[in-house]
Amino acid sequence: MNFDWLKVFTGAITVCDENYIITYMNDSSKETFKEDGGESLIGKNLLDCHGEDSRKKLIKISKGKNPNVYTIEKAGIKKLIYQCPVYDGEIFKGLVELSLQIPFNPEHFKRD
Repeated sequence: MNFDWLKVFTGAITVCDENYIITYMNDSSKETFKEDGGESLIGKNLLDCHGEDSRKKLIKISKGKNPNVYTIEKAGIKKLIYQCPVYDGEIFKGLVELSLQIPFNPEHFKRD
């Protein structure tokens, strides 16, 4: 398997560095954010793309090691949003956001 699977992955993947500069967007992310600039967002500051409450939340996520996980619904589509800080030891390296389209009532399995 020799291809950039991240590029064509159906979930949106957006990555920023330790200065909140967007460094990577896969094709789905570019499409998701096309009304906000799509691919032209690469090189922009992630914090500038959000309102004050969201900026505070992103900074809080980056200062901890816990992901921010929630679901949204927009235009009849439900998505799971997973925003995760990336650390190298104790050094903050950036944030990764995954946005995955999910069913409204997904099956849930409890495995022991």
